[in-house]
Amino acid sequence: MWLAGMNAYIIGMDIGGTKTAVVLGSLAGTLKWRTQFATSSGFAPTFEELCARVAEAREQADADVVALSVSIGGPLDVLQGIIKSPPHLPGWDDIPLKSLLADRFGLPVYVEHDGNAGALAEFYFGAGKGFSNIIFLTMGTGFGAGLILGGRLYRGTSDVAGEVGHIRIAEDGPLCYGKRGSLEGFASGTGIALLAREMFPDRYGDGTTTDDLYQEFRAGVREASEVFRRASFSLGRGFALMADMLNPQRIILGGLGMRIFDALVEPALEVFATEALPQARQVCRIVPAQLGEAIGDFASLCAALDQGGLSQVMQRPDAR
Repeated sequence: MWLAGMNAYIIGMDIGGTKTAVVLGSLAGTLKWRTQFATSSGFAPTFEELCARVAEAREQADADVVALSVSIGGPLDVLQGIIKSPPHLPGWDDIPLKSLLADRFGLPVYVEHDGNAGALAEFYFGAGKGFSNIIFLTMGTGFGAGLILGGRLYRGTSDVAGEVGHIRIAEDGPLCYGKRGSLEGFASGTGIALLAREMFPDRYGDGTTTDDLYQEFRAGVREASEVFRRASFSLGRGFALMADMLNPQRIILGGLGMRIFDALVEPALEVFATEALPQARQVCRIVPAQLGEAIGDFASLCAALDQGGLSQVMQRPDAR
């Protein structure tokens, strides 16, 4: 176990379907340096670029780098650090990322599901600080969750707790995460764009993005408003399902939940209010991530902070 408060750094990697960020951070969560690049198609080119940026981060450190820490979408074997075909990272099939990075840099490597890492980041530093039961939703290219239950990260029996994007929320819908009607198909960036193409194929094509739809929503375009209305209805049902099942104090939203709250989340809150049990609804607030757009940077450090025995550095507050 490393000494709390020691003058040392972690290099964090936040690997997403669209972009990858590499940060240099202290054990107390202070960010010293950051860079990012577009995630390439396939594993090999992304890995080489990732290693180049990690080497650059190491050169920026004015004290020892004691670990590498990765936040990445699932499914994955967390402790072995094996990436198992995430839907938003095509070609990443049974990739032993932990051992590859350890062999390249000779440092301890910790890998965490991005939902879990985001939950830990908000638990230590953000909107989950002071609460013992929280759900963090990634809401990016894909849709996943991290669960803090009883003040501890909950992984489940085989490391797949939090794969809420796979839950079928409707009988039909965009084909995401291996089936139609999944929550990821209605509330991820990929899913909402696909939903628009299915609902209005004459207006929206393969190049349409969720950002395009949001700009149209803000401009009052009827079709975009209808797409978000359909997506929000399913998201609200998802909120209620999670609240009824886990009875959290906070559901904290990353990604689209921060960026397009008015279009996607506000209508979903109305659905949540009618679908969730009163006892669950009354104690649960649904809020954007307090760390904002920096959440991925903080999350990238959290695999090492949590698995490396450094959580005492954060001085967790007493759970309410």
